Amino acid sequence: MTTDESNPMAYETIIIDLEDHIAKITLNRPDALNALNAQLLTELADAMSSAQSNDKVRCIVLTGSEKAFAAGADIAMMKDKSYVEVFSEDLFGSEITTVSSVRKPIIAAVSGYALGGGCELAMMCDFIIAADSAKFGQPEINLGVMAGIGGTQRLARAVGKAKAMDMNLTGRFMDAKEAEMAGLVSRIVPTKKLLEEAMDAAAKIAEKSTISTMAVKEAVNRSFEVSLREGLLFERRVFHSLFATEDQEEGMAAFLEKRQAQFRDK
Repeated sequence: MTTDESNPMAYETIIIDLEDHIAKITLNRPDALNALNAQLLTELADAMSSAQSNDKVRCIVLTGSEKAFAAGADIAMMKDKSYVEVFSEDLFGSEITTVSSVRKPIIAAVSGYALGGGCELAMMCDFIIAADSAKFGQPEINLGVMAGIGGTQRLARAVGKAKAMDMNLTGRFMDAKEAEMAGLVSRIVPTKKLLEEAMDAAAKIAEKSTISTMAVKEAVNRSFEVSLREGLLFERRVFHSLFATEDQEEGMAAFLEKRQAQFRDK
């Protein structure tokens, strides 16, 4: 496993590893349970942009520690800010937009606490694999504020209005089993096998055509933005467009010839 030494930015709050076309990004503020401060978000946005522009990267895995994926935004960083300050600087806006704009698939591997901004960051990923120790929550209400990075929007789309209201209004946590049943996470694995499972899933994605995986991501995300009729039309047109790629020719030929496809992202 090798660190991405080609990136000129020296990271202090995240760790980057590149292996077999997978970029693993580990949040690394252990003394603060990986709380999201300005430095971490800036470094994360830069790392995500670098992974997107790196032709060797086909999938991204975002993870934290066994104790905490990320326990929320850094309260000490925000405590003394005024409305004018947070509005003028668009607090969290630019970094979150950068992460949300990544076109390659992102898997969140969540163990321990994913609270507040941590839960919102996990929901920005394309799907979540949770350790059996994972706990999700939007407890911002306890601080006299509310979620600001998707906790009222992405969460409602993932688990429905009732549970989103429950979690945002009471601040209660959702354990891994409930999160899976509600549709927030795709699967639950033992804590010790979390990274292995996430990296295996990423490896399967990395075997595919990057053109196709980016198209799938775009099409599924479009389903949240448009009517069913428009979504189906978008899906069909993108499906049609893939017949202009060499990867489509290779994939179908390999299937008929009963061999492994060799995709070249062309």
